[in-house]
Amino acid sequence: MALSVVLLNGASFHGGCCRHKVLLSLLGPLLSNSKLYSSYRRPGAEPKKKLSWQNADFSFKKSIDHLKTQLSLLKKETQDYLGGPRAHALSQHLLEQTRVLWQFRSQEDLNKWVISSDVEIGGKSEVYIKLGRNNQAALLYGTLNTEAPRDGETKYSGYCSMRSRPAVGSFNRKKYYDWSNFNTLYLRVRGDGRPWMVNIYTDPYFSHQKDDLYSYFMFTRGGPYWEEIKIPFSKFFFSSRGRVQDNQHPVWLDKASVLTLGFTIGDKVNGPFQLEIDFIGLLNDRAHREEFAYETYDKN
Repeated sequence: MALSVVLLNGASFHGGCCRHKVLLSLLGPLLSNSKLYSSYRRPGAEPKKKLSWQNADFSFKKSIDHLKTQLSLLKKETQDYLGGPRAHALSQHLLEQTRVLWQFRSQEDLNKWVISSDVEIGGKSEVYIKLGRNNQAALLYGTLNTEAPRDGETKYSGYCSMRSRPAVGSFNRKKYYDWSNFNTLYLRVRGDGRPWMVNIYTDPYFSHQKDDLYSYFMFTRGGPYWEEIKIPFSKFFFSSRGRVQDNQHPVWLDKASVLTLGFTIGDKVNGPFQLEIDFIGLLNDRAHREEFAYETYDKN
């Protein structure tokens, strides 16, 4: 990273405006995983006076501390790998019927999730997340506003979402969830009667697949009682950039595909909403035999 700064500074001092842009384009992917590099700017927004990488604070001591942290993570990952799947015996792993992925009992559990709304595109919806009563659930609440921003480009607005942070291994390696032993998503929630969309985000192999996701509806009934919702993975349909695709296929649940899970509300109804989530888990429902709920087509 320090070498990147030296190259960029050298290019700017020697009068190479074009050379500076070339180096920045080459080094951009290296900086894209941090807050040092950003290429998107909303229409009408003022350009930044300083390049984002120039605000970085490079410290040798921080680098050493970071290296120690990553090595300790690598040691833990190696021990878990040698101990077997999830440190369980192989027979226990194969017979596993339920698994809790996320539960919400502390602020640390909430920090594993990210909330967003149409404010990112100039909208007026609001969304917040906090621990529920007695710290026994996550309370997602806010206000939905379908008024489109007046930027001359955006035609539709009105959504709020909650999405899990991608799991990261040592040295910022991507970690994937292996759900291949299960066939059902299992949740315990309490809503206000409004429908939600449950989204599974996978790792794109090509750049044009970055907006692909698998979705299905979650209907809450409202009232004071909790409800347990079971959504078979065979029900999830494939979409890209908000459009359901003709070529459907089941979601791949192996450990080289699933990255994150999310919830989105966008029912075009203005007003407040709330959703309490006790836990999110997996279930191996042996009574469910359906492989895929939608018609598939053979490619020519």
